[in-house]
Amino acid sequence: MSSGAVPRLCALQRLLGSPEGRGMEPASSPLTTHVLDTASGLPAQGLCLSLSRLGDHGQQWMELRKSYTDPDGRCPGLLPPGQMKAGTYKLFFDTEGYWKKRGQESFYPYVEQATGLPVHVKGLHLQTRQT
Repeated sequence: MSSGAVPRLCALQRLLGSPEGRGMEPASSPLTTHVLDTASGLPAQGLCLSLSRLGDHGQQWMELRKSYTDPDGRCPGLLPPGQMKAGTYKLFFDTEGYWKKRGQESFYPYVEQATGLPVHVKGLHLQTRQT
């Protein structure tokens, strides 16, 4: 087995052994994300991201939380239970900072994912791949 395959295999085994890896997202947040680094085949650990919500009036983004992805490429607790309400949310991923920490250049300085949530949605999972 090649030396690069061992970390990927360990990460995959860890992911599959966790509740998150079996598709059961933690109940601690109604909004979850998972970032994968397809260049390495591993979860994107340490990627800075921020969650914002579009204001009800004035159409300005309000930052709700800034955090980093964990060793599994997830960011638990993005939005505390009970705080999700209908509206437009945006996740901002600092891809340039992620690649700089790895000694590489980034084609995209950042990636934004925006989504509208209707009243009846109980939770949302957004998955992102870095290449």
